[in-house]
Amino acid sequence: MSVARAVRVGDLSVRLHPRAATVVVGGLVVCLALGAVSLMTGSTPLGIGDLLDVVTGDAEPRVASIVGRIRMPRYVAGVFVGAALAVSGAVFQSISRNALGSPDIIGFVTGSATGAVVAITVFEAPPPLVALAAVVAGLLTAIVVLVLARGARGSAGYRLILVGVGVGAFLAAVNTTLLTRTEASVAMGAQVWLTGTLNARSWDQALWAVGAVVVFVPVIVGLSRALEVTESGDELAIGVGVRVQAARRVALVCAVVLAAVATAVCGPIGFVALAAPHLARALAGGAAVPILTSAVTGSALLVGADIAAQNLPLGLRVPVALMTGVLGGFYLIWLLSRNRRL
Repeated sequence: MSVARAVRVGDLSVRLHPRAATVVVGGLVVCLALGAVSLMTGSTPLGIGDLLDVVTGDAEPRVASIVGRIRMPRYVAGVFVGAALAVSGAVFQSISRNALGSPDIIGFVTGSATGAVVAITVFEAPPPLVALAAVVAGLLTAIVVLVLARGARGSAGYRLILVGVGVGAFLAAVNTTLLTRTEASVAMGAQVWLTGTLNARSWDQALWAVGAVVVFVPVIVGLSRALEVTESGDELAIGVGVRVQAARRVALVCAVVLAAVATAVCGPIGFVALAAPHLARALAGGAAVPILTSAVTGSALLVGADIAAQNLPLGLRVPVALMTGVLGGFYLIWLLSRNRRL
């Protein structure tokens, strides 16, 4: 178990977990290494020398365009979408006190997808409005699920999971109905978005994810101590002075926005939000809510899955969500067979 050490910075006291800090640093190194691989991978293979030429400004215009306009936005989107999903999953697992607590399992990601599908199939909206519709729909779905789940220890526990699964199943049926009752060309565009992919991400889309992580993750980090205490029970948290409901509501809003923005940028990508916090806890070896460790783990998982999806045997290339779905499905089976209390 990682032992926290109190470090004072002026009048501010910061709890430092040495093992968790090591995991964060190691995760950043892994993400940078994966980034180099990602930038070199594609229909036009590049080498380390090409990347160095891009950095120094000596690269050929074609190589500079491939890296700067195509592969770098894809990589940046993967890093920050992975971080957003993972942090969102860490918050939901903490609040629900359930290993299955995840925005894709609970249905929030499906809700965001419904907003995008409606914007595409009904209003034929341009990409910026599709992204906005996904975020708004994700927030509305979260409100519906939390209201319906009220009464289970502050909307936590199995009731939240079960209600979320039910709402997600209903919204998935809505998505399918919309796709089958619209014109083929429009439905095809919506289906492409629903596959969940990092293909053809632009800098505008990548910056949505960057902005969400930069704004909301620090807020969640500031609430991590309160979330850690509430995992031991609301009564204990109240007894030590934690404003339980306020902390929980702020964390939930931040987590929902992170998941919704991630979905708006890349479409629905499953299992990163579920698996990353588990792996982060295992690596950090502590009882604290693994916010930063989850962020770097989620980034590494998504970028690594994207590289794997682009380099399958026989020249096959699949959307990254299909790769995370396959890997996550095996992980979920393992998790359920290992933990009988789920």
